[in-house]
Amino acid sequence: MRIRGVAAVCTVLALVAMLGALAARHDWGDSLPKVPLVLARACAVTADGQVNLDAHQMANAATIAAVGIRQKMPEYAVVVALATAFQESKLENLTGGDRDSVGLFQQRPSQGWGTPEEILDPRYASAKFYGALKKVRGWEDMRVTDAAQRVQRSAFPEAYEKWAEESEVLTKALLGKATGAVSCTISGEPEVRGAAAASGLADGMNADWGTLRSATAEPDGLTVDVSDDRDGWRYAHWLVSHATDHGVERVLFGGLEWEAEDGDWSPIAGVPAAGTGQVVAKVFN
Repeated sequence: MRIRGVAAVCTVLALVAMLGALAARHDWGDSLPKVPLVLARACAVTADGQVNLDAHQMANAATIAAVGIRQKMPEYAVVVALATAFQESKLENLTGGDRDSVGLFQQRPSQGWGTPEEILDPRYASAKFYGALKKVRGWEDMRVTDAAQRVQRSAFPEAYEKWAEESEVLTKALLGKATGAVSCTISGEPEVRGAAAASGLADGMNADWGTLRSATAEPDGLTVDVSDDRDGWRYAHWLVSHATDHGVERVLFGGLEWEAEDGDWSPIAGVPAAGTGQVVAKVFN
């Protein structure tokens, strides 16, 4: 009986090792089932569906969406970009992959995408992806997987489609078409505090969105003037998505407040639910 038990354990370990080796490839392909992205989930995105991500995945998704908006790409382009990054890297900024592939989209320096250092910048990589997508004639009318494949030229051309629904949920939230849709819980000590956190937050926001003349940096955070609720929720959701990176403790907009400790949006007493015209972020002191 003991020999059988040892044999069973060895079989399980061998199977786990085999799956781990397959998962290490940059392109999961259609031969593998769709599996949970992460074991510990810090962020939930709820907008006609729900997607759970860790803090780094959430920040990368928000950057991909922001770059798309900055480049004036239509909503569907963001869906395609997110589905591509889901498939290629699980929204992780990978330092390696198949052959010389790196980054969110597993772009290859040898294929003209840029230097490894450039591609490992999520903003650069996102901009390059959108630039390549724009050159695909008729991409707007293609399925997600077909549009992505025309850019990526993967060995598994159907693989991107399985991430379409998750990407649509993320896009709706990150483009400001849902209210209080990004909720992230932050535990432990913040990586940065005070004026350094506020300065880094302003720099990161301007890098993703382009210089925001409406954004005012303050010692304890920043304020962004907005003209409508959609823009307000775009910025509010971006701030929550990047809260771990930049030490954000609270975000306020539209009569709601997000707090890092509990991770939820809740009504602010005495403040109407309509848009306030300002998104306010406060960092840890």
